Amino acid sequence: MTGLALGPAQTQGVQLVRRIGVTGHRSIPPEAYAHVLSGLVDALGDTGGADGPLEALSSLAVGADQLFAGLALDRGARLTVVIPSGDYEDCFDRADDLARYRRLKSRAAREVRLAFPHSTDEAYYAAGAYIADHCDHLVAVWDGAPARGLGGTGDIVTYARARGRRVTVVWREGVRRD
Repeated sequence: MTGLALGPAQTQGVQLVRRIGVTGHRSIPPEAYAHVLSGLVDALGDTGGADGPLEALSSLAVGADQLFAGLALDRGARLTVVIPSGDYEDCFDRADDLARYRRLKSRAAREVRLAFPHSTDEAYYAAGAYIADHCDHLVAVWDGAPARGLGGTGDIVTYARARGRRVTVVWREGVRRD
């Protein structure tokens, strides 16, 4: 397709895939949950509409990532999971969180495994950067506070914005995380 200028949707008979990624907090306070849920649904929009099919990218971490992935799958999007490390499953403290991760991962159309053997801040940053690099639009479930460790939501939002990605922040104003 060299030399062919394609627009954001459907050009010259070629239907492009829209890619939307997520970064977000692992804990969503109850008073922000309904607002976050509504914001994610709005961001996903029409998954099979005139703008082309949708691919959703997520690391499937507890909280925002799993919520987003489930909503995307329920709307018919293709899910790409980005696994930060070889021992990623070990970071799930609760059995139900791990079970949800495994269920969502089993429904994924594609899995990208990063080469980090262990779950470290660097591995999380690399996974977030991968998602930002491979999406057209990044949805951030973010309270606006600085990241609590390398690879946190604030870091990935900064990374995505520096690369000119469209970023939509979803959060209920006035609500703070614990």
